[in-house]
Amino acid sequence: MNPTPVIGVLALQGDVREHLIALAAADAVARPVRRPEELAEVDGLVVPGGESTTISKLATLFGLMEPLRERIAAGLPVYGTCAGLIMLADKILDPRSGQETFGGIDMIVRRNAFGRQNESFEAGVTVAGIDGPVEGVFIRAPWVESVGAEVEVLAEHEGHVVAVRQGRALATSFHPELTGDHRVHSLFVDMVRAER
Repeated sequence: MNPTPVIGVLALQGDVREHLIALAAADAVARPVRRPEELAEVDGLVVPGGESTTISKLATLFGLMEPLRERIAAGLPVYGTCAGLIMLADKILDPRSGQETFGGIDMIVRRNAFGRQNESFEAGVTVAGIDGPVEGVFIRAPWVESVGAEVEVLAEHEGHVVAVRQGRALATSFHPELTGDHRVHSLFVDMVRAER
């Protein structure tokens, strides 16, 4: 058995290339996922940023919405950044009409909570389980309004929850893949490895 986990990056929108590079740097075999048969071949999945309503529509269009929901519910390790965090939420406070999520984390999220594109910023974020602050890039970033009892809060920024974990699901409001700091991806790769 290959000890190196195969981790997919949902390649519908967002920083797919950057996540593939970060995962490879964290000692995973990384590949893009656009079809259900590609999803079936991975040990874990990253859901990148982008626009959550667009990701929702494209996942439906590519026949991935139900397979993704089923695999996540069955325990597929998954990591969502920014819009990916929204896609892993069980509930969105202000969803667009027809917007759906994959679910997997018992949390309520607020879209674009940190402001518009021109209010994007970078900040050091202290993440539980990682030594030293992680440089977080916040671009039209959501935050977590509330979490259920099973959810572990890993990081906050200015009093708002920006990183969470529930079982095999991890999510951050920010984009670590844009910084060259691969420690959050390494944390996820370790989560995937622990499940194999």
